[in-house]
Amino acid sequence: MWLKLLCSTSLSLLTLGTLSIKIDAPARAGAYLAQISKLSLNDLLLAGKQYVAEENYDQALAIYQQAATLDQENSQIFSGIGYVQTLRKDYAGAVEAYHQAIRLAPDNPKLHYALGFALGSAGDNLAAADAYENAIKLEPDNIQNYLGLGVVLARAEQYDQAIAVYQDILTFAPDNEAAVKIASRLLIQQQRYDEAIKVLEPAIRLQPSAPDLRLSLAIALLSQGEIDSGLKSLELAKKTAPQNHRIYVQIGNILYQQGEYSRALTEYSWAARLKPLSPDALEGLGRVHLAQSNYSEAIVSFRRLTKISPDNPVGYHNLGIALKFRGRNEEAIAALDKAIQLYDRQDKQDEVELINQLIQEITDLSQ
Repeated sequence: MWLKLLCSTSLSLLTLGTLSIKIDAPARAGAYLAQISKLSLNDLLLAGKQYVAEENYDQALAIYQQAATLDQENSQIFSGIGYVQTLRKDYAGAVEAYHQAIRLAPDNPKLHYALGFALGSAGDNLAAADAYENAIKLEPDNIQNYLGLGVVLARAEQYDQAIAVYQDILTFAPDNEAAVKIASRLLIQQQRYDEAIKVLEPAIRLQPSAPDLRLSLAIALLSQGEIDSGLKSLELAKKTAPQNHRIYVQIGNILYQQGEYSRALTEYSWAARLKPLSPDALEGLGRVHLAQSNYSEAIVSFRRLTKISPDNPVGYHNLGIALKFRGRNEEAIAALDKAIQLYDRQDKQDEVELINQLIQEITDLSQ
């Protein structure tokens, strides 16, 4: 009896033990597999970051895509894919990845900013503007969101809206040099010179050693006919940035327009020394040489300009004029014909007509 009871009890315990194993084993196995998967995922993410640091973007992308097969609900993985695609300049791929990341983490402003950058880089500026505006809603204190928005609005030729964005930035960050530069440049492009000056003058008081701001101020002043004030601004800019060739070019332009050719030549020469391949400096030198009837030097300058800027009709046009004065008529006509082709592409028919008249003059003289 005791033996039968003991056997029965042992059998019951064995059965319960077996049942317990059947219930618990899958749970333990599942937890174990999840742990292994997590370790594998973490390893993949670390490897992806390492490949990015090594600038091995193709391998980094492959790693992140493998990680995505393990976890389809991890926004960081898709953000990583978007980042790598941006580095690879595959902006369409980046946009797709960031959309996926935003679906998973819609309240992350960094993802909306990254999407805006990818869309803007892909040329979809209005969609990029929407993305940056979403970033602003989520993170209104981040100036980078506004700067990005302003850039894509300007690219989309929404100039008034872009200017308004930069003016908003300057209300709470008046010393933001990037905002001042872009806002003033847009205002000058729109011939809103008074507004540009009002943006630039307080910024220069805050940053007196910023040559680009003084250069922009000079352009705005000169555009309004304030020659003396413009030159003063340029001279101050030259003191703060004596290696900036653009300042010398601008001073040379003013002096050339005033007929002070010798002084203009000095400024253009300095600009060319600082940046030998500057198209503006070479064009300035050539124009001064033409004005001084120094045709040989003008030919040298304009021929160099055509080599540096082969799609710029101005170089060929002036080269043709200089060659004409040297009596090199066949070369002059060849240069002028090239200028006509380039002006045609730009739909500048007035210049084409002027050159045709010049070619006719040369032809008549040759007969």
